[in-house]
Amino acid sequence: MILDKKTKRILNISGCALAAAFIFLANGLFSSFTLRIFNLCGIYIILALSLNLINGFTGLFSLGHSGFMAIGAYVSALLTMSPAQKELNFFMAPIVPILAQVELPFIPALIIAGAAAGLAGFLIGAPVLRLRDDYLAIATLGFSEIIRVVITNLQPITNGALGLKGLPKFSTTLMIWAAAVITIVFMAALIRSAFGRSCRAVRDNEIAAQAMGIPVARIKITSFTISSFIAGAGGALLGHLMTTIDPKMFTFSLTYNILLIVVLGGIGSITGSVIAAIGVTIAMEALRFLDGSLNLIFFRTQGLPGLRMVVFSILLLAVVIYRQQGLMGKQEFSWDLVCRSLLPRLKALLPFRKNRGRS
Repeated sequence: MILDKKTKRILNISGCALAAAFIFLANGLFSSFTLRIFNLCGIYIILALSLNLINGFTGLFSLGHSGFMAIGAYVSALLTMSPAQKELNFFMAPIVPILAQVELPFIPALIIAGAAAGLAGFLIGAPVLRLRDDYLAIATLGFSEIIRVVITNLQPITNGALGLKGLPKFSTTLMIWAAAVITIVFMAALIRSAFGRSCRAVRDNEIAAQAMGIPVARIKITSFTISSFIAGAGGALLGHLMTTIDPKMFTFSLTYNILLIVVLGGIGSITGSVIAAIGVTIAMEALRFLDGSLNLIFFRTQGLPGLRMVVFSILLLAVVIYRQQGLMGKQEFSWDLVCRSLLPRLKALLPFRKNRGRS
């Protein structure tokens, strides 16, 4: 069954209206804890889409996203904190004078934070993207660790290992989900454009793409830069949601969480990243009890920190072994797909209803 354009337009408008209404209701009705998890879902959607642009649509195995998130978080924090708050944080060593009196609104700071991460991605990607596969993953992971170490040792700029506390809480529900929607729309438009088709050509067969006249190196660097920009903006939103940041927040485990979402949702699927980001974020909090003491019927544990991540690691291994395409594979949401999925089930219920009516 294929729906006409008018029906699809009505369904799209209705779906957007329902989603907007749910976000507004959640902002007013959810508890503070539930609302924080809900907002984390929006941030992880942004981060998953940024990583999926590299890993899924361009075919580059990168593990350096936590470094770009750190750049975005620190740049945004330094630009939005008040001079008095900076003075309270930098008591071990004074902040550099050029940053001491700077205080910008959140939107310009968010854009500048993304631009700083994008610039770092461009400078790192230009030499590193010559590598492939595992070598590229190791190189980007190394640069991510370098960024974290540099942040830890730049005491006059980043406050070192002490981090920054008391960030303004600009990451409201409406701000986060507006950024998430903008990211989804941007990614959908980007993938459907000529640039997106070039990215998929590079992913599928780099040699054939180059033979067809596609500038492979330029596509890789541009994709890496855009992804870094989105990751930097996501890191800024995360920092202003937590209202505190430090270098330990941006370790490889954060990149692993995002990679888990991308793999589970489907490498090369925007819809899969959105669904997996929401599911994994909620599951991470729902399974937090596994890290504490467990009183089971046959035995009792005193607390196993990290057991929650063991469960997710087993889930990731199962997906890699048994369903490598993830939840959605490379498919995207469409009303035609929904109709094709639901119609057979509805038809299966019709004979039951007929028989029940005859009886």
